[in-house]
Amino acid sequence: MALIGAGRVATALAVLLERAGYRAVAASGREASEDRVKRHLPFAAFHSPSEAHVAARSASLVVLGVPDDNIAPLCSELAGKVGFHRGQWVLHLSGSVGLDALAPARLLGAEILSLHPLQSFPSLEEGILRLPGSAVAVTALDEEGFNEGEELARDVGGKPFRLSDHAKPLYHAAAVFCSNYLVAVEGMAEHLFRLAGLPDPVPMFGPLARTALETTLTRGPEAALTGPAVRGDAGTVRRNLEALSRQAPQAVAPYVALARLAADLAASSGRLTAQGYARLREELDEWK
Repeated sequence: MALIGAGRVATALAVLLERAGYRAVAASGREASEDRVKRHLPFAAFHSPSEAHVAARSASLVVLGVPDDNIAPLCSELAGKVGFHRGQWVLHLSGSVGLDALAPARLLGAEILSLHPLQSFPSLEEGILRLPGSAVAVTALDEEGFNEGEELARDVGGKPFRLSDHAKPLYHAAAVFCSNYLVAVEGMAEHLFRLAGLPDPVPMFGPLARTALETTLTRGPEAALTGPAVRGDAGTVRRNLEALSRQAPQAVAPYVALARLAADLAASSGRLTAQGYARLREELDEWK
């Protein structure tokens, strides 16, 4: 196995694969990658970015662990230096990038696939702990590729599921809502609580946020939803928006967009009457 770009996800994957009996023989990347490899994959030969093709050529499994937008150009560069060959598997770890990014490797005879853990990796150490038990999306061109990807996912303790190549952008958008935008919303909540005079709001709103998320995961979003959207309380929405327009105008548009989503969810679940829904939408339309 060779890592071309030893970021948190790729390195966590490699550590767990080594525990399952694989061997990392080579890696390439910049200074941060070198530090991770020395600490966690001490038997892997490390190569500079200009020698990444040497690292790739030496392994039967090549993991491109670079940011999404760099996958296609990196693969093309490695192929131009004949870094791939028959008998290899080449994979990337992006949830949004298609397999076409690996086309240059396939032209040289390598087999291609992608793995995407449906998990966050705040640090390498946390990633190593969290990846086992997590769902892992496997995208491949044929049955052989799916079987290879599923075996790799199971070897690191993951729970593989098949994801078609054309569905990856939508799937990743869902993951962004699930994780990244959840964090962004809590960041906005912290900012607004501070404006309201709470000096250290995170420990104070933690139980509220935790209960909302836990109820969503155990009972579903429709049952977990509370607040003015379920009540059809247009007056509360108006007071919220008036306060935001005075003290945090940058929060008005996100509030309106999320209030529309909440109203739609409440209405579709039958918890909000048609009259209540109409009142909310009328109020929100005033804030376009």
